[in-house]
Amino acid sequence: MKTPVTIVGAGLGGLALARVLHVHGIPATVYEADPSAETRTQGGQLDIHPHDGQAALEAAGLTDEFRAIIHEGGAASRALDQHGKVLLDEPDDADDIRPEVLRGDLRRILIDSLPAGTIRWGKKLTAVAALGDGRHELTFADGSTVSAELLVGADGAWSKVRPLLSDAKPEYIGTTFIETYLYDADERHSATAEAVGGGAMYALTPGKGIVAHREAGNILHTYVELNRSAEWIAAIDFTDATAAAARVAAEFDGWAPELTALITDGETAPVPRLIHALPDGHRWDRVPGVTLLGDAGHLMPPSGDGANLAMFDGAELGEAIAAHPDDIEAALTAYEEALFPRSASAAVDAREILDLCLGDRAPFGLIDFMTGAPQHDTGTSRT
Repeated sequence: MKTPVTIVGAGLGGLALARVLHVHGIPATVYEADPSAETRTQGGQLDIHPHDGQAALEAAGLTDEFRAIIHEGGAASRALDQHGKVLLDEPDDADDIRPEVLRGDLRRILIDSLPAGTIRWGKKLTAVAALGDGRHELTFADGSTVSAELLVGADGAWSKVRPLLSDAKPEYIGTTFIETYLYDADERHSATAEAVGGGAMYALTPGKGIVAHREAGNILHTYVELNRSAEWIAAIDFTDATAAAARVAAEFDGWAPELTALITDGETAPVPRLIHALPDGHRWDRVPGVTLLGDAGHLMPPSGDGANLAMFDGAELGEAIAAHPDDIEAALTAYEEALFPRSASAAVDAREILDLCLGDRAPFGLIDFMTGAPQHDTGTSRT
């Protein structure tokens, strides 16, 4: 008899797991705190890697659907100095092996691939209790409860399932991303749109930078990156959008106006995203009937790999369960034995990428990484 799987969290990882289980005829239910799929926006653009994200979508039988949502031209990238000088300009060659898609579109094709009723919306998990024999009871904010024979925490950074397995808690790493948007960019913000180009733009110096992506629909989606204390960020009143944008922009005094316009001309209130991470080698002892995937298990600094890893975790776990339908502990052991070293390696890589972006070598560390060239110094100011 195939054990039904209870998944907490309808992010990309939890949905990939549910879809792969469905492909193999294994029942699954996903409990999600959001009232519906449209409750909130789903973040920006993602580059989907062949060895993890695309492999997961193939295991899910969704390669064609994935190809249909690719943002053509979105894989272009350029690096600028703070004065707007182009240091690197790499066009999308249309054969890019890491195509760009919107997170919301990717989530939609996963949701649409599941049988009706698989996702239970409006189910915010508040408590989990062990019942013995690998079973757990879940309590939701609406007072309802369910029991799980196999529980998977796909519930992100602040996972309610993680404490069943680990005492580790995410810690602030000293970097905050502040998110802004410009709409109708080519018509209303032409100089900034030209500076960003057709894909991703990186304007980086040690300790701070402005990163923007051109998204479908003539949208520029910006992350202002700052190495600052949590107290410094907390001192900004983000409920006053104009004042907050001015305070953040002041950190880029003297930068090219077409770059600072990504902050000052934002058409949505700036939103701070304090970056947290779990310990790089986070792992746990085998606890019967429960495991984690994605950020719940290996939260790390943003490096372009988080969504890919979460989907791959989900697919790998689904395949492991399908391979051991009568021995759940064997399935979870096989999954975790591969998960732990993979996650630890990715966490190290993520910290290295962040250092290339905001460390002492910025922007040339990232440029060298993108081009495969040795470290160099063109003489451009890095302050």
